[in-house]
Amino acid sequence: MKTIFLAAGCFWGAQHYLKQIHGVVETETGFANGKNTECDRMGANDIITEKPTYEEVYTDRTGYAEAVRVVFDPEVLPLRKLLNLYFDCIEPTSVNRQGDDEGTRYRTGIYYIEPEDCLVIREVYDEVQRGYSAPLAVEVEPIRNFYPADESHQDYLEKHPDGYCHLPRALFEFARKAN
Repeated sequence: MKTIFLAAGCFWGAQHYLKQIHGVVETETGFANGKNTECDRMGANDIITEKPTYEEVYTDRTGYAEAVRVVFDPEVLPLRKLLNLYFDCIEPTSVNRQGDDEGTRYRTGIYYIEPEDCLVIREVYDEVQRGYSAPLAVEVEPIRNFYPADESHQDYLEKHPDGYCHLPRALFEFARKAN
């Protein structure tokens, strides 16, 4: 099994989308790559925290992105395919915005653990970039930190089928059929 962290705007819809993909074995919503040491402080109003709450991240002062930890079976779902499906669910040139959700917490990003994954990530990134005239706004970085969201934000759309989601419902069916 391999793990990668994907930020795709609001993590409720992103988690639901990613869970539909054959080969994804586990997902968890949380907060990635935020400011968790005094060295990370960029402004007087920054919030430095090691275990951010949803309410703290919502202020856009923690530097965290809403993200999904994705555990997948690379024998069933190669990283390249997972990344292409990820790019299908985001607007990759949009800065700090996906759908109607706006703020640094909604930025897009691919955060990896294993340095060898960076080569595949960069190849897919460059392939996607060729389809756009504007630069992609998707961060590609090693994961520095990740903190799970509270239980109420895990599998949110399963618990609340009519809950808000910036992703079109048809995208979930697309993910289910992407073999």
